[in-house]
Formats: sequence, structure tokens, C-alpha cells
Amino acid sequence: MDAPQPARYNFGFQRIVANPGGSKPTVPASVAGFRLATRLEEVGFSDIVNIRNRVMTLRAQGAIVYQFEGGEPYRPTPDYIKDAIHSALREDKTRYAPSSGIPELRRAIAEKVKDRNRIEASEQNVIVVNGGMQGLFGAFQSVVDPGDEVLIFSPYWTPIKDLVAHCQGRLVLVPTNEARSQGFRETLTRYATDRTRAIYFNTPTNPSGVVFTKPETEEVASFAVDRDLIVIADEAYEDIVFEGEHVSIASLDGLLERTITTFTLSKSFAMTGWRIGYAVATEPWMTGLKKATLYSSNGVSTPTQWAALAAFTTASNFLETSRAAYLQRRDLLLAGLNELGLTCASPAGAFYAFPDITSINKDSREAAELLLGQAQVATVPGVVFGPQGEGHVRFSFSTSIETIEAGLESMRRNL
Repeated sequence: MDAPQPARYNFGFQRIVANPGGSKPTVPASVAGFRLATRLEEVGFSDIVNIRNRVMTLRAQGAIVYQFEGGEPYRPTPDYIKDAIHSALREDKTRYAPSSGIPELRRAIAEKVKDRNRIEASEQNVIVVNGGMQGLFGAFQSVVDPGDEVLIFSPYWTPIKDLVAHCQGRLVLVPTNEARSQGFRETLTRYATDRTRAIYFNTPTNPSGVVFTKPETEEVASFAVDRDLIVIADEAYEDIVFEGEHVSIASLDGLLERTITTFTLSKSFAMTGWRIGYAVATEPWMTGLKKATLYSSNGVSTPTQWAALAAFTTASNFLETSRAAYLQRRDLLLAGLNELGLTCASPAGAFYAFPDITSINKDSREAAELLLGQAQVATVPGVVFGPQGEGHVRFSFSTSIETIEAGLESMRRNL
């Protein structure tokens, strides 16, 4: 049978002006002349959000959908963090905080990055932001001018292209497989030009779960130093590593002063809806981050910051038990996918599997449609993550064991 066609989405608005005479509202002809600022022309909407919205619609209509498309921890936020925000509210810690963050939290973060990430940062090198996204937004705004090029290992997390586009910069895709097989320095040299300004470095990676090794990270660092490039490091999944070790590139010699490192509590502490993260940088990048934060959100909710402080200062095995649970889910999903002929390399970190689905359809959008339409399994087409992702779909194994088992069984029956 023919594969279902991918859904198409239109985003727009219509301005309706009431007619004081009581007749039908009209749309003035002048609306046709309105336009967004040109810097937004190349900025799109998230394909992943579109897929999530479609799944929500299907479920609202009563359909059974096995959800593997999301990027959210399956566990609830730990009670000790929720208790901390209750205490902050009772103690009226609800006033404006410094736009860079409350001093207590910034000090705790500085201690954490020194102890665990081996980044020699002080409180002055830390800013608290509204999730990892605001940290990345501020980082690119601080570094990228119109026409600048940013190197990125691909497949890559899709919002980065729009963050660069917002700066009117250009994203240059560096295939991860090519770099790993032919050498990072050699590969980066082939893709760099005299317009190259920065490298986006994400490890563990979304969507493939690659964890860059220390030698690989050192090659990237050496290249950045030699070419006088800035590194924007995204370490959202730093606490979800199954094989190897997480290496913060800013911890390497000569990299602290040329690296903006962004972190989030969303993945580590299951705090996605709390919207809190942090960035670590020296000057002049910290000034850029402060300005981007001050004139967008003016900081993070004060009670939320006191809750985040509890995440760093409360003794708990939450990170360890989460990692063990993700590993169990990873192994269960990979065994099932490989049994179905959807060959999948074992992700060393994060909570995504990125199997080859060409046995279903070479077009990853078509394959994702078949998975959803025939097996009620929601995934993300690999091409969304760049052309190097074509032929794959992304499964998240941050879900219940029951969902993984039921989704695999549905695929066995219906594909």
C-alpha cells in the first residue's frame, strides 16, 4: 500500500479589525504589506514540536499512540527539589533576584563545575538562565555576526540551525561519521573557511547518543585554538553517560577563555517545565550572556532558583538511579529494534536510539509516517536532524518499560 503522506503545517496570523458600524469584521488591505524583521525570515518552527502536537491531537481523539518522540525525562522531579520551592514560597523568596542569578546558586554551580566538570570557574563566570535554550540563545547572540559560519557535527539537534539563523549566520554541517573515521582535525579543516567563527560542540549528542572521547575532544579543542575559534558547548546530557566518560571541552588547556558552556537541570533532574539552566563563560562572553538575559527575561523565577539550589546541595542518588534506569530501557529497546531488523548502534549517552530504518522506507519522513500510521509508534524522522540523519528515525527510551514493550510488540505485529 502507498505510504501516508507527511503532515504539512502552516503557521500564520490574521488581524481582524472590528467595524464600529456592526458589519462583518474585515481584514485591511494594509496587512498584506506587513512583514517580520528580516533576521527572522530563515528562522523556522520545530519539526519535533509539530510532531508532538500531532500526537497530542491523536490522543485527544482517543487513539492509542506509543510515544517515543519526546525529549523529556520520564521520572518526576525529585521531592527534595519540590519541597525547596515550597519553602521558598513560604519564606516569601519571591522578589526580583539579580538578573544573573542568586549568589547562593551561582556559588553552588561554580563548585559543581570545578568538582565534576573540571572547569576552573568562579561565581563571576556563572549565569543562571531559563533552561539550556536561553543559554544557547545568549551564546550565539554573543558570538555570531551576520555572515559568520558555525561548524556543527551532524546529525545535530535541530534548534541550533534556527539559533544561528536568528544571528543571520550560516551553519556548516560536519558529518560526525566522517570526523570519526578520517580524523577530527582533518575533517574540520575541510569544512572551515575564513568566515568560520565558532564550533558548536554537543556531547553526549542528540539525536545519536554519541559521546565524544577525550582524544576526539582534544582534537576539536586544538583546532579551535589554532584557528582562533569560539566553542559553544552544549552539555545538556552530561549526567546520562553509559560508556566512556563525559569530558567538558572547557576543562582542556586554553579552552576556558574561548568557550561558552551551557547546562540545564531539565534532563539531569527531570525539571523540564521549571525552565532553569546555567552557562559558564569568561569575558567578554559573560557580558554578552548578561545582556541577552537582561533584555529578554530579566532573569529566572526567584523561587525556582532556590529549588535549583537544593538540586546541587542535597545528597541524593537520583542521578545514579536515573542512569541505571535509562540503561535498562536502552538495552530493552535496542534488543527489540535489532530483532526487527532496524539496525541500531548502541548510544553511549543521552536517552535516544537512532536506528537505520531503510528496510521500512529510505525516506525517514515516510518511515516515521508508516510507524505512526500502522504501528501507532511516534518517532522523529532522522532528516529533521540534518541530511546525515536521513535513513534513520529517533526513538526516545525515556519512557516506561511497558511503553517500550508495547511499542515493540505493535511494530512486530503491524510492520
